[in-house]
Amino acid sequence: MARTCRIQLSFAKTIVKISVIVPAFNEEKLISGSLRSIKAAIAAFSRPGWESELIVCNNNSTDRTAELALEAGARVVFEPVNQIARARNTGAQAATGIWLVFVDADSHPSRGLFEEVAAQIQTGFCLAGGSTVSLDGNYFWAGLLTGGWNLLSRIKKWAPGSFIFCEAAAFRQVGGFSQELFASEEIDLFQRLNKLARRSGLEIVILHRYPLVTSARKLHLYSLREHLRFLGKTILQSGRTLKDPAECHTWYDGRR
Repeated sequence: MARTCRIQLSFAKTIVKISVIVPAFNEEKLISGSLRSIKAAIAAFSRPGWESELIVCNNNSTDRTAELALEAGARVVFEPVNQIARARNTGAQAATGIWLVFVDADSHPSRGLFEEVAAQIQTGFCLAGGSTVSLDGNYFWAGLLTGGWNLLSRIKKWAPGSFIFCEAAAFRQVGGFSQELFASEEIDLFQRLNKLARRSGLEIVILHRYPLVTSARKLHLYSLREHLRFLGKTILQSGRTLKDPAECHTWYDGRR
């Protein structure tokens, strides 16, 4: 695996293609702004002479998400089952790049972040990675939780679902995102990718110089009590709530 990766990267100027995949469910309020940020950041991949594509997976939206994505120049694919894991997997199935970058439709990556991704790919020793995150606002308790997640992310080498990059062959080798999970599917994926990285002598990298800016809308749409109830129930039930879309309602009830 490691040898294959380094052979591919030795021909980086001619064969590297990056597929940026955006899962989107009823995101008409935010997707246009996010896609503008993503397209500006994608320019970083042109510097080494690489190709890129932008794919939006319309996850059974009932609003203008797909229309706005097409207007922004993205290729739109459709996933009829409302599940983030399925939407990301469907986007990955349509992708033609040898590297996949997953960005949520309410997030804003910078060009600096994508430049760091390119630099990691060029080393030939990176299998996958992610980024620390920051919220688009100033919220004390949420800032503490975000800081705690960022620390855990860097220690455990778990990327946030809002920003993941991965060699496409490795993503497919480990089976992609688990479709049994309706939340925390990114942690499950990186537990498998970390095992593969250790076997292959490659690295998982969590970037931190240019944190991904992501929406804080859930702080306005759901109460602190709702968030703490879900967290507590998930801990008490040893993660069984993660397999129940009704329990993961803050992702799937359509509030936007």
